[in-house]
Amino acid sequence: MLMNTHENRLKALREELARQGLDGFVIPISDEHMSEYVGAYAQRLGWLTGFGGSAGTAVVLKDRAAIFVDGRYTLQVREQVDGRLYEYVGVPQTPVAKWLGAHAPEGAKIGYDAWLHGPRWVAAASRALAARKARLVAVERNPVDAVWADRPAPSPAPAIVHPDSFAGEASEAKRAAVAEWLTSNGLDAVVVSALDSIAWLLNIRGADVDRTPVALSFVLARADGTAELFIAEEKVTPELRQHLGNAVAIRPREAFVPTLEGLSGLKVGVDPERTVAAVSAALGAAGATVVEAMDPTVLPKAIKNPVEQEGHRAAQARDAAAMVRFLHWLSVTAPQGGVTELSAAERLQQFRQMSGDLRDLSFDTISGAGPNAAIPHYRVSEESSLPLEPSSVYLVDSGGQYPDGTTDITRTVWVDGPTEPSAEVCDRFTRVLKGHIALARAVFPQGTVGGQLDTLARQSLWHAGLDYAHGTGHGVGSFLSVHEGPQRIGKSAGGQAGTDQELLAGMILSNEPGYYKSGEYGIRIENLVLVERREIDGAEGEYLGFETLTHVPIERRLLNHAILEPGEIAWWNAYHARVLEIVGPQVEGEVLAWLQEQCAPLG
Repeated sequence: MLMNTHENRLKALREELARQGLDGFVIPISDEHMSEYVGAYAQRLGWLTGFGGSAGTAVVLKDRAAIFVDGRYTLQVREQVDGRLYEYVGVPQTPVAKWLGAHAPEGAKIGYDAWLHGPRWVAAASRALAARKARLVAVERNPVDAVWADRPAPSPAPAIVHPDSFAGEASEAKRAAVAEWLTSNGLDAVVVSALDSIAWLLNIRGADVDRTPVALSFVLARADGTAELFIAEEKVTPELRQHLGNAVAIRPREAFVPTLEGLSGLKVGVDPERTVAAVSAALGAAGATVVEAMDPTVLPKAIKNPVEQEGHRAAQARDAAAMVRFLHWLSVTAPQGGVTELSAAERLQQFRQMSGDLRDLSFDTISGAGPNAAIPHYRVSEESSLPLEPSSVYLVDSGGQYPDGTTDITRTVWVDGPTEPSAEVCDRFTRVLKGHIALARAVFPQGTVGGQLDTLARQSLWHAGLDYAHGTGHGVGSFLSVHEGPQRIGKSAGGQAGTDQELLAGMILSNEPGYYKSGEYGIRIENLVLVERREIDGAEGEYLGFETLTHVPIERRLLNHAILEPGEIAWWNAYHARVLEIVGPQVEGEVLAWLQEQCAPLG
């Protein structure tokens, strides 16, 4: 059968499900490490449906199929996935488990790959199916893989050493802290399977996942400070062996499950949010005691040490110069016509490459013109790329991976043309800016969680009866994942992960309120911020605030000065003075003249 259409792929999958005696199958965007971004070999949902987002799930039954996405992808999924083949379902309003409980046939066997789902999802789906006398069945071979004839192999790229001069702390010290945590919790070992956790713990990086510098591997860390790294042999270099030393045993990746099966009688920590169900099942079958606990590297990784903080500042400064060169180029070139979403994204990447030591982008650039800017997580393609029309809004959300830091910035600009921006666009832009400034200026007591600050970023929009459907801020790694937990700023309703995490000094987050008018335009203003201690005379207790790390001009032509307050104008002027101070020495000529004009104080 020709597999060049998604309809044929869906038909082939249903035939394979019949061969395996299954009445349905669940296909998430995931890998064996429950990663947000996955390697090409794990892009099963994209291959099957055509969906290009970073979060989603499909369920395929004999006579119907559905694809589940959150509010970021409401528009994108309808553009990329054939509605004749899949019904569109929004989460978290309708979780996959709830939908299965409503639509799975009585007595059905619904397959799932235990290497792609967490144990809590398995438990929830099993409960939902039980009401229909149906059951969840772990497959021995993923049926999508069985029909995906040209599925790519996992990346063979070698793991690389991340020097202590960037990491700020030796792996030995990190492993000792984990060992202390194990001992204090009465555990013998902990499974570390999240790729960024492994990278942080061992001070290694890799090139196995696009946009995230990690190496496919598992770690078993023990209470005596030793660890075992399970990794494909072709990834192991002499430099890696020397770096890890004798306390870290390097074993083939296929030895991971047999090693778990040898832990009988031991107490083993497993993070149910970051470890697939297959790991817990292997431990349980072996007679080990599985103790659910958050991965002990997650919080230390989120709290950047002084070396990592300085690295971020340096990376942000270089990245800002690249952004300024790009925005100057855009201001000159786009009004003349001929610039497209794709060509703008490519030009921005070139400016970043010129800035020095760019290892990768930190995510696929969101380059949205006009109506495409209204899709918060839009990903441009040859088919979707629009021209940047004069007299229109253009949104670009982008970032770079540098060895000393990870960047993420969004700017919304006006492409000059024969007409000025409408009063509505200027009002919406300024309300987004007011929310951004409110969060940037926030001062809050120790113990404050991300969900408590989210209202600050939305209040000006709410006063106009407006809102946005995504979170306001996510954690950011240090030459690691651009989306890093556990901290998050967002609506706490619905128990969204991370919004109840206390914000601690040293954490880095994004500050990115937005507004989107479907089919017309989108606005987002994003900087990265560092949580820092604030000294306040007479303060009763510890207080925190934010240091802004991103220094790139914000669009002036979209401002409605009438609704800006004096404190907001003061913030704008101080911010742009700092932009000029940091970026001015890195640029010259016409770019410097443009920057000086953009950074001139507001009256």
